[in-house]
Amino acid sequence: MQGCLILNGDYTYLTIISWKKAIKLVYKGKATVLKYSEHVVKTAENVIMKIPAVAKLVHIIRTIYRTKVPFSKKNVMTRDNFICQYCGSAVELTVDHVVPLAKGGKTEFENCVTACKICNSKKGHKLPSEAGVYPKRRPTAPTISEFVRIRAQKAGVLDLLRELGVY
Repeated sequence: MQGCLILNGDYTYLTIISWKKAIKLVYKGKATVLKYSEHVVKTAENVIMKIPAVAKLVHIIRTIYRTKVPFSKKNVMTRDNFICQYCGSAVELTVDHVVPLAKGGKTEFENCVTACKICNSKKGHKLPSEAGVYPKRRPTAPTISEFVRIRAQKAGVLDLLRELGVY
């Protein structure tokens, strides 16, 4: 089954959680359901429950904003929209160091891009100028607001809020 989209008390995107956790939040009175999915579950007492698709927290949770987006493979791929930055493929993706570690490159947003395995192998441990392959755009560290926007857009939050009449 799918996860449940959780919105903050002010309808801003927070995260996606499992349907089990969503039911617990609703049962404890910490969230209200805005939209149910077509899935149902049957409890041990033979009670049939609808699975929440979208829930809003009752209270606003003050999210702690970091000074920067933490580096991870998933965050690099999210920044690059899960597309190879060399050829545009979306198959068998990995992270490539533009300047290889062996040549002094670092593992950070400004030196890593999403690459398919074919392009990553083709480039190998060479600089882009040596391999003749260049990323389509220069890798940069995403800002917090840019990253939240990308994740919310990917999760379909804006479309869902429009459908619910909130946005």
